[in-house]
Amino acid sequence: MIDLVIFDADGVLFDSVEANIAYYNAIFSAIGEPALSPIEEREGIYYATIQMFERRAGGDPAKLARMKEVARGLDSARFFAMLRPPFDLRPFMLELRQRYRLALATNRSTTVFALVEHLGLAEIFEAVASVFDRVRPKPAPDMLELCLRRAKVEPDRAVYVGDSPIDREAALAAGIRFIGVGDRVEHDQRIGGLGELPARLEALFASAGQRKATSSSR
Repeated sequence: MIDLVIFDADGVLFDSVEANIAYYNAIFSAIGEPALSPIEEREGIYYATIQMFERRAGGDPAKLARMKEVARGLDSARFFAMLRPPFDLRPFMLELRQRYRLALATNRSTTVFALVEHLGLAEIFEAVASVFDRVRPKPAPDMLELCLRRAKVEPDRAVYVGDSPIDREAALAAGIRFIGVGDRVEHDQRIGGLGELPARLEALFASAGQRKATSSSR
């Protein structure tokens, strides 16, 4: 049985490619750094900001400090305006919440609560965990485990919905089921987009119930 559905943010609830590129390029431009490379553009979708900064700084603490300083002064609203949800998220999530408890686990940090407000999902999630909680970013399982503790749910009664290999790795390390979204991640439980999630959850729910019934009859 599935009690808790934990969502990643970027790449699951919305397409953030344009927003992420604009965000990092604004910071790098301000300190005289070149724009994101094509590889960095892909990594920026799922790596935590501090991971992106550290990789670009290359061990230079002064450069890392400048990146953090510029980031603190940026207005998140201009980048939130570039996010592209697949549809109106609020009614979808309210409908889903009638069947499951919902949580959010993202490698975002200081922007996470403003982001949830921007999306109109402030009261939707029972638990929210992010790098802002001073836990290791994914692929470490820390923030998923934090969601489980905050929601008081056992790992075998939860599922994580993510779009990247690091999401899949985090779910595996936390001992919870995983559903992949889109073509950036390979998994036997993979859907093309968020709209397919309710049907996939129902299938998982039925499968888990069938296994339990089979086990009980032995």
